[in-house]
Amino acid sequence: MSYTALYRKFRPTAFEDVKGQDHIIMTLQNQIRADRIGHAYLFCGTRGTGKTTVAKIFAKAVNCEHPVDGSPCGECEMCKSIAAGTSMNVIEIDAASNNGVDNIREIREEVTYRPTEGRYKVYIIDEVHMLSIGAFNALLKTLEEPPDYVIFILATTEVHKIPITILSRCQHYDFKRISIETITDRMKELMDTEHVDVEDKALRYIAKAADGSMRDALSLLDQCIAFYMGQKLTYDNVLEVLGAVDTDVFSKLLRKTIERDVAGVLDIVEELVMQGRELTQLAADFTWYLRNLLLVKTSDNIEDVLDVSTENMRQLQEEAQMIETDVLLRYIRIFSELSGQLRYATQKRVMLEVALIKLCTPAMETDQDSLLDRIRAVEEKVEKGFEAAANAGERVIYVNGDGGPAGYPGEGGDGQSAVRKKPELPNAIPEDVQEVVRNFRSIADEASGMVRTYLKRARLSLGGDNRLLIVLPDSLAASVVGREDHVQEIEGLIENKIGKKVDVEVRYVEEGRHFEDTFVDIAKNINMEITVED
Repeated sequence: MSYTALYRKFRPTAFEDVKGQDHIIMTLQNQIRADRIGHAYLFCGTRGTGKTTVAKIFAKAVNCEHPVDGSPCGECEMCKSIAAGTSMNVIEIDAASNNGVDNIREIREEVTYRPTEGRYKVYIIDEVHMLSIGAFNALLKTLEEPPDYVIFILATTEVHKIPITILSRCQHYDFKRISIETITDRMKELMDTEHVDVEDKALRYIAKAADGSMRDALSLLDQCIAFYMGQKLTYDNVLEVLGAVDTDVFSKLLRKTIERDVAGVLDIVEELVMQGRELTQLAADFTWYLRNLLLVKTSDNIEDVLDVSTENMRQLQEEAQMIETDVLLRYIRIFSELSGQLRYATQKRVMLEVALIKLCTPAMETDQDSLLDRIRAVEEKVEKGFEAAANAGERVIYVNGDGGPAGYPGEGGDGQSAVRKKPELPNAIPEDVQEVVRNFRSIADEASGMVRTYLKRARLSLGGDNRLLIVLPDSLAASVVGREDHVQEIEGLIENKIGKKVDVEVRYVEEGRHFEDTFVDIAKNINMEITVED
């Protein structure tokens, strides 16, 4: 006898065998027990969740000669003929290939004949959303008022394509995705029956890859067992067969991306390609990894929600401290888009590498959510530049007014260069001083005659924790503005403007020097422009 696939061999034959759809099973059993059977049902849900299986069990139950608590006995002639597919009372129709008006007209003609045996004729129309509009219209009247011995069961994975006129004539049942735990437990039972040695971790990965579909899980398990026939099926074996990648690789890939190490990221891709990993699966799994990281980043006590080991949870918590939420959201957006594109792409590796380079270089993107990451990248470069400037002196050549070399003050004007350090930036600019900088023009306009004129040419710097330096271009201006009564006047104007006390000190730029040689322009530091008039 030829081999039978696991999902066919272990297809449930009674309601008790159906996993993960208890809310539907209970309702149908109650209807059968109370003899309140409807005339039309619509089963909706993703692939492999049990729609057609439950429809067949229901067809057996309503025709069973000796039902047991709402379930078919499986022993009577009706149950056996329906299970074997030889019963004339259960008609299965594939709407994908029988979607025309003529096919529905045949059904309308057949329903006029009573069943030759049993109580009900059951029409199971699979993938009903594939019917044409004409076929749906032809079905309407029959579906609304069929003979009392006819039951319609419509099954679909795309309920949004069903006309509302059909939906309103059916009892609507939504089949949920089956949980990873339920799929794993079911596969354990079957492997014990089949006497196959499988690691629990391997079964959990297969259950996760099945995405809520029991049939997909059993098909993947069948594939893995066939590849390692007669051997223990391990987690690494499953990854190899499915072309998947371990979470340690995702962790390494993420850390290289956070460091903006393009070469390191591409080396990892090269290694995975050489190992024969499936790039579509890689993109999907990495998106899932980023999703888990986002949950850890934004939620507390998330351990019970995530299906990861304690070791992987510690790894995620460590990485959550290394990346900002907005960056993580951008990563997820880029890889979500990539997952959809890879399915039909011919150059999958190129598309994957481009996506990873986008993660490493946010300047490539113009989307709004990449702006923060672009700014952060610039800030990192600036910080590195300041560190380099602090650790190594800069070679500066001063230029006089006519464009020729003037040399360093104190040296001859022979163009000699001098090694020096730029003025160090303050660690932080106090909020009070920032407020003065923002309002300095209006403060200067309120000053008395000569002071107002000189303040228009002033530059601002920081002279301590809360001391504002007003730097003037020459000693004459500084001597006028720096008079005690004028300083008090300026401090009073500042206090009236911002409601806080700020100490003011007046300085001037020494002859032969530039402002930037001695002072730090705090107006530029806080991205504010101070208009200086000559």
